[in-house]
Amino acid sequence: MRHIISILVENEFGALGRIAGLFTARGYNIDSLTVAPTDDSTLSRMTLVTQGDEQTVEQIRKQLNKLLDVVKVLDITEARHIERELMLVKVQATASESREEFKRLADIFDACVVDVTDKTYTIEVIGRGSKLDAFLELLSDQTPMEVVRSGVIGIARGDKQMRV
Repeated sequence: MRHIISILVENEFGALGRIAGLFTARGYNIDSLTVAPTDDSTLSRMTLVTQGDEQTVEQIRKQLNKLLDVVKVLDITEARHIERELMLVKVQATASESREEFKRLADIFDACVVDVTDKTYTIEVIGRGSKLDAFLELLSDQTPMEVVRSGVIGIARGDKQMRV
C-alpha cells in the first residue's frame, strides 16, 4: 500500500542523507521525496512516498524517530489529507491545430501554458498524481519532449499538524 510520510527534521547539513541512508540500509524504496524549509528556519519538512504493508511502514516510522535530526514523523495517509504534485510538460507545438489542442487540454485540466516559443509549449499541471497521469495519457499521440514532476507534497486536514 502507498504511504505518504511527513517528516519534520532539523534544518542541518546531512539530514537528508541520513534519512535516505536509512531507507537504503533496510532495503526500503522511496517513490518520491520533497524537502523544503518551514516557517521556522531551523526546521525542514520532508514529504516521502513509499510502499509497504502496515508492519513495514510502522518499522520505517520507528527507525525514522530514532534519527537525531528527526523531530516528528506523521503518516498522513492514516488521516484525511490533501496532496498535490506539480508537473511541467514540454511539447512540440508548431502547427496551429496542435497549439489549439494543447490549449484546450490545458483548459480541461485546469493547467497553465507557462512558456511559449515558436516551436514549443510548456504546460504546468498541478493536482493529484492520477490527474497528472491522465494528462500524460491524453498526450500519448503527441510524445512530450520533456516531463518534470515534483513528487508529492501533502498536509493533513483539520486539527492534525506537524508543529512541535
